[in-house]
Amino acid sequence: MEKENNNIVPINEELDVVKCEVKNIKNLIYTIRGKQVMLDSDVAMLYHYETKKINQTVKRNIQRFPEKFCFQLNEDEVENLRSQFVTSSLEKENYGGRRYLPYVFTEQGIAMLSGLLRNEIAIQVSINIMDAFVEMRKFLVTNGQIFERLSNVECKLLNQDKMLSSHEKNFEKIFDELQKSKKEEFSQKIFFDGQIYDSYSLIVDIIKTAKNKILMIDNYIDDSILKMLAKKNKDVEVVILTSQNSNISKLDIIKFNKQYPALKIAKTNKFHDRFIVIDNKELYHCGASLKDLGKKCFAISKMNDIEYIKGLKEAI
Repeated sequence: MEKENNNIVPINEELDVVKCEVKNIKNLIYTIRGKQVMLDSDVAMLYHYETKKINQTVKRNIQRFPEKFCFQLNEDEVENLRSQFVTSSLEKENYGGRRYLPYVFTEQGIAMLSGLLRNEIAIQVSINIMDAFVEMRKFLVTNGQIFERLSNVECKLLNQDKMLSSHEKNFEKIFDELQKSKKEEFSQKIFFDGQIYDSYSLIVDIIKTAKNKILMIDNYIDDSILKMLAKKNKDVEVVILTSQNSNISKLDIIKFNKQYPALKIAKTNKFHDRFIVIDNKELYHCGASLKDLGKKCFAISKMNDIEYIKGLKEAI
């Protein structure tokens, strides 16, 4: 009578499995202790086995699975993974009901395991898993500098503000910091006839940078300026200096202030050109009235000399 091979485990045909494609398997690969690994439950799912049967196979052949092939997670590592679960079978198995901490397999560990699991699907599944590990390595190598940069920025922010408890705030600051290095600082821009939306968008972007106060000087404003100012940050004060010829009513101002306070308008005849001052720190010169943006060729320029802002305030 032929001796039974204890390495062979019966397939569980009733397991709910993901489609065994490389793009799906990549979602099941995690980086733990500096190694790319897969959870025992995910490996079992792909091979159509029960998790406990996979781990029993490993224990029967423990000499073939050193720590660099297979190791058990600690509680902190499991907690860190829980937020990453998307298609992981560990989520389906309800980790809270497991009596032991899960094991993970490295690429070498899965290669060793595939030689012990003998069934009709093992070969193709193993090939796809190996391909997924290869693609993940290529991805990490290609994007290594980006990940390192993101990590450095996060550490910098955490050191500056240790009191922040919200992860969402941290991530917002991280990506804002990354975007700063990508954007060229605006200095001047010329818009040609017909570039109505582009010029409108630039003015709105300038308005959005204000944290405390916006000063606008324009002799010929109308209610179109209110649509731009509606994009400002909350509680930013707006002061508009304009001439008697401006076409904006008191009712428009009252209704605007009920939703987007606070807006003040004063009349003056001291200015010819158009200016925007942000937080008493940044000064922009606009060659056209804000109500006529994009209708004719004009330019918007940022004036970096702080003395100009002082001069404007004195003129007012």
